[in-house]
Amino acid sequence: MFIKEVIASFTKLDISNILDISELERVINDFANIIHGAWTKNSKIINITKHMKSWWNNNYNKNLAKYRSSKNIEDWKAFQKTVKNTKRYFFDLKIQEIANKKHSPWELMSWVNKHKLLAIEMIKYNG
Repeated sequence: MFIKEVIASFTKLDISNILDISELERVINDFANIIHGAWTKNSKIINITKHMKSWWNNNYNKNLAKYRSSKNIEDWKAFQKTVKNTKRYFFDLKIQEIANKKHSPWELMSWVNKHKLLAIEMIKYNG
């Protein structure tokens, strides 16, 4: 979108009357303002934190860019479905990894709230 906007604005720029240095400087300043405006409109500040989405990959960037360019509701639904399926797959793998690491389902308890054991479970623990 940035490049499209710069090209569209650049074609509207009046460069027909460049006869001296002051006119050239005006055109260059106008062009700089076009680039700055397009960059401010289309850029986004990203702060990398420890809470970033580790399941995010380049497929999402492509799907999201497709939606942003078309603004089609079907593209949005496809993007959301892709995100949902990949998140489910990612977190299922994480759960399996934790459960298989120590071969104990109790390792998963940090993923859910604390839970008191039933009396029968407390009796059966460790034989």
